[in-house]
Amino acid sequence: MIRVALVDDQPLVRAALQMVIADAPDLELVGEAGNGIEAVKLAAEAAPDVIVMDIRMPEMDGIEATRQIVAGPAGAQIIVLTTFDDDAYVYGALQAGAAGFLVKDMALEQILDAVRVVAAGDGLLAPAVTRRLIKDFAAVRTQKPSPVRELSAITSREREVLTLIGSGLTNAEIATALTISPATAKTYVTRLLAKLDARDRVQLVILAYEAGLVGTP
Repeated sequence: MIRVALVDDQPLVRAALQMVIADAPDLELVGEAGNGIEAVKLAAEAAPDVIVMDIRMPEMDGIEATRQIVAGPAGAQIIVLTTFDDDAYVYGALQAGAAGFLVKDMALEQILDAVRVVAAGDGLLAPAVTRRLIKDFAAVRTQKPSPVRELSAITSREREVLTLIGSGLTNAEIATALTISPATAKTYVTRLLAKLDARDRVQLVILAYEAGLVGTP
């Protein structure tokens, strides 16, 4: 059972997600919050696996709430709700440690599927939007790690996997592309996280762009 928390200052948004979560046998809603301050408290008390987090909220925005939750002991994966004109906010969310992104006009079932993907530690959400945002984010970072130093410890096969991660592929899609099992693909991802000292899959995507493994579409 995946424990989910909803954070949005719009009750109607939360209510819509409540209904579809209630109908999902593998998801459990463990709490709601209307601003970032409440979200930080909720993360500590309810221990959700995934938090769906709005960015623009009163009192404390989703970026600061994400930063505090990621820095704390809760261990929740955070999916940020964004719109196409929220690039600057999303860059901040990346720095704060968000695990993925959803576009607010996505179908509700797609949002639930995204929650499942993030809970499994697999994949990056809203791929077309997210890849654009992360590519731009990587381009404007003022302190870039050296690609040679960062990638010198990985094998050629791991480099192939990193390239596919940077292109937004899930573990299952990587397995198909490289003709390996999904379990083997997951093992490669785990090794890359350890070797590159990356916190999550988002950071692997950023590294792939910075290293030039993934170019402009």
